[in-house]
Parts: sequence; C-alpha cells; structure tokens
Amino acid sequence: MEIEVFDNPNPNRPYTITHINPEFTSVCPKTGLPDFGTMTIRYIPDQTCIELKSLKYYYLDFRQKGIFYEAVTNKILDDLVAACQPHEMTVIAEWKARGGISSVIEAQYKRGE
Repeated sequence: MEIEVFDNPNPNRPYTITHINPEFTSVCPKTGLPDFGTMTIRYIPDQTCIELKSLKYYYLDFRQKGIFYEAVTNKILDDLVAACQPHEMTVIAEWKARGGISSVIEAQYKRGE
C-alpha cells in the first residue's frame, strides 16, 4: 500500500504532528493469533505531511501479516520516513497484554544521524 503525502502548509516552521491509531492489529508469526495495540506516530515534517486515509489503509495491510512487534514498529518507521522525509519521527507501538505481558516498542529517526 502506498503512503500518500501532501505539501506541508508551513515548511518554514518546525511543528509536531501526532497520529494515534488505537485499533492497530497484526498477527503473531508464532501462534497465528491476532495482536492488538495502539500505534502512535509523532513527527516534525519537512516539505510533506502524511495523508491520513492512505495511512489508515497502510495499517490495514498488517491485519493479515505474521510479524513480530519489533519488526512491525521498525517497518512502519522506515516506510513513513521514506514517504515523507521528515526532520524527525518516532513510532511507538503499545501492545495489549498477551500471556500476562504487555510490550511497548519505540523506534526513532532523526535526519543526519
């Protein structure tokens, strides 16, 4: 699924955009059972911003993918950075408890690092 972008209306002003998806789902590659979590994207845009409808459909592609928490968090970061080339971006995946353990995975990107 292609992530669409649009022109940043204020490219000369640094500001933060936060998108929260409290209904993110993927599949555990070991058990085949669904994983549920909240995906938070926080970024400082440069020339473009992420278009939300395409982001929603991008997320839906993970509903049938067998992928570990760490892999999905880093894949989302890589794909979104490639799409909008921000100054900075953080992806935080907060996973619901399974087997009595909940997990939070955080991946960061800063241009020039």
